[in-house]
Amino acid sequence: MAPPTESPARPARKRKTRGEGQWALGYREPLNANERSKKDDNPLNVRERIENIYAHRGFDAIDPGDLRGRFRWWGLYTQRAPGIPGARTGTIEPEDLDDRYFMMRVRIDGGALTTEQLRVIGEVSQTYARDTADITDRQNVQLHWVRVEDVPTIWQKLESVGLSTTEACGDCPRVVLGSPVAGIAADEIIDATPAIAEITERYIGDRSLSNLPRKFKTAISGSPRWDTVPEINDISLVGVVHPEHGPGYDLWVGGGLSTNPKLAVRLGAWVSQEDAAEVWHGVVQIFRDYGYRRLRNRARLKYLVADWGAEKFRQVLEDEYLGRKLIDGPAPETPSGHRDHLGVHRQVDGNHYVGVKSAAGRVSGSTLMEVAKAAERVGSKRVRTTVEQNLLVLDVAESDVDGLTADLAKLGLHADPSPWRRGVMACTGIEFCKLAIVETKQRAIDLVSELEKRLADVQAGVTDPVTINLNGCPNACARTQVADIGLKGQMVPDADGNQVEGFQVHLGGGLAIDTGFGRKIRGHKVISSEVGPYVERLVRNYLDQRDEGERFAQWVARAEEDDLK
Repeated sequence: MAPPTESPARPARKRKTRGEGQWALGYREPLNANERSKKDDNPLNVRERIENIYAHRGFDAIDPGDLRGRFRWWGLYTQRAPGIPGARTGTIEPEDLDDRYFMMRVRIDGGALTTEQLRVIGEVSQTYARDTADITDRQNVQLHWVRVEDVPTIWQKLESVGLSTTEACGDCPRVVLGSPVAGIAADEIIDATPAIAEITERYIGDRSLSNLPRKFKTAISGSPRWDTVPEINDISLVGVVHPEHGPGYDLWVGGGLSTNPKLAVRLGAWVSQEDAAEVWHGVVQIFRDYGYRRLRNRARLKYLVADWGAEKFRQVLEDEYLGRKLIDGPAPETPSGHRDHLGVHRQVDGNHYVGVKSAAGRVSGSTLMEVAKAAERVGSKRVRTTVEQNLLVLDVAESDVDGLTADLAKLGLHADPSPWRRGVMACTGIEFCKLAIVETKQRAIDLVSELEKRLADVQAGVTDPVTINLNGCPNACARTQVADIGLKGQMVPDADGNQVEGFQVHLGGGLAIDTGFGRKIRGHKVISSEVGPYVERLVRNYLDQRDEGERFAQWVARAEEDDLK
């Protein structure tokens, strides 16, 4: 009997690739509610409704799509309603989390403020925000307890001195980070002030850029200290000297933290001061046109850069958006020293600037007004915010330095803080944030005082501050993955099995010379009330075991797990 003939093999079916909502590839139809909302009405239009309707009719008149969406483009988020425990975050409807008050973010590009502007922020805080004010790690100032009825008046006051809340939040180009010592530092490679000014004047509020897939973060600095955390921004222009063309910028793209952290990649391109704004605009347009819009959790530029790679990204930028090739350039030298600018430092003009540490960013309107007064008493008109939640007063004569530092210390702002105070940072936390699971600000402030007592006997031996960053949720607003000790808020079991506020621990993260994400210890979590003893134990182990000159991140990389628990 003849063997049966074999059926011809069927060709393999080609799997249809699902569109990611990339406009440049023809996927213009919104693929989720956020994209639909932005298509239905440009979010910048909401200002008119706030001024003409909501400020007169009150909170209950606000359309939900405006309240939880478009308001962000004008720096407004609803606060977390009081009394909702962290265990319920993410499990209840958004309207149940909303308070009737707002957080308002004042946009401070380059961290640059005049004393008049600082005083106006303080006055607004006192009058309309219950004297609240937080300096963020993106150089902004956030106010709380703001009523929608007061928003138009607040805008008038801020805008009268050149400040705004335009695109301080939302799926748009947010604040441009800049060196707080731009134009005054003796070691500066290039003064980024003109580039930042051109970008903000030309493009912030530009409706062609107001519907990006998600937020877009920028850092531009000519400081060799990398004082704008360029490794973790969507775009960074990093000061560098080209051997033929002189001072300019090295172009980096695709950095970001949150639940899937990625470091920015160099494109190998040198950018001149004159071309900085154009190149920035090209990168933003790539994000707008090619960025993923189907899933919100993949809608950041870092995912596109990871999929394309640096070579393709640069090619698309050059061919489709600039119409010319960029100049190849050298990598900037990686810095190894402090980048927080704390203390007293000489400016290039012979004056001094004084950098002071806040309490995890928590200040007040009254404090800001007193800082403005103290600066003006010594003839200064310029103040800067930093990415470490700190303040700098510029243009101080040498004879006035001691008096100014004493006045600022009385306000709780220290030019020579302990290593624990110097290294602590915290996000907004459950006090006001609807995404938070645990309390962070007061926990950080209390932790500093606790460590200054617990570790008083070894404080002198800590030459480099051990950075401790507290975050209320996984989103890493306080940069938990790149801290020596990163504390990510979550509910954890206590000794009796009860779910209480606590933290997952990330250890040995860093930027610049220690660039990398923190090491997670398997199953290791710390309840909030035990953070102080845990950090003390960790620091003492480090000081006992470190080699000479060894930094905390280096020690963590080789330490035994038992010594990290």
